[in-house]
Amino acid sequence: MSESADPIRFVLASRSPARLATLRAAGVEPEVIVSDVDEEAIEAALPDATPAELAQVLARAKAEAVAKAMSGPAIVVGCDSVFELDGRPYGKPGTADVARERWQQMFGKTGVLHTGHCVIDTGANQRAEATASTQVSMGTMTPEEMDDYLATEEPLEVAGGFTLDGLGGAFIESIQGDPSTVVGISLPTLRRLLADLGVRWTALWNTEPA
Repeated sequence: MSESADPIRFVLASRSPARLATLRAAGVEPEVIVSDVDEEAIEAALPDATPAELAQVLARAKAEAVAKAMSGPAIVVGCDSVFELDGRPYGKPGTADVARERWQQMFGKTGVLHTGHCVIDTGANQRAEATASTQVSMGTMTPEEMDDYLATEEPLEVAGGFTLDGLGGAFIESIQGDPSTVVGISLPTLRRLLADLGVRWTALWNTEPA
């Protein structure tokens, strides 16, 4: 897509409020179209995929599903995050019991949050992809803190069962890498991918939803 004065239809293929908030804070107002990709089916079909590979495959599936539904030129961004601890992938816990078990396994350990990105220019039929990874060192919780955190339901629908930008941030000791990767969409990575497709990042600032 060539750079011009025409508005760019910029679509985020995700229901994640954290990804949307991250883009908005960076001056970009995307149109949100949820892909409804069956993540569990994809994961089940790829039992030997590494956590980083799984994140990228899921991001690609989301972007492709939404791109196929576009009726005109658009830039579609699909992302997915997978937390890796001791070589194992951890997606969304789904239930409080699973989230509790995972947190207990993560106490005092360092894992890696992988976020896959797939950007598709439907008008030019081009794409660019990359996976960003950031180390996350976890703290610990008292039983009472754990109960209180699980009661908020925040950790149930996020990769690894924790957030950096929400209530879970107080229990993360440190990170090494891009913070926005942990939130679910790496802004530096996205900017580079857009540049690969001929889209200037600043051309997206303050755009209106399509």
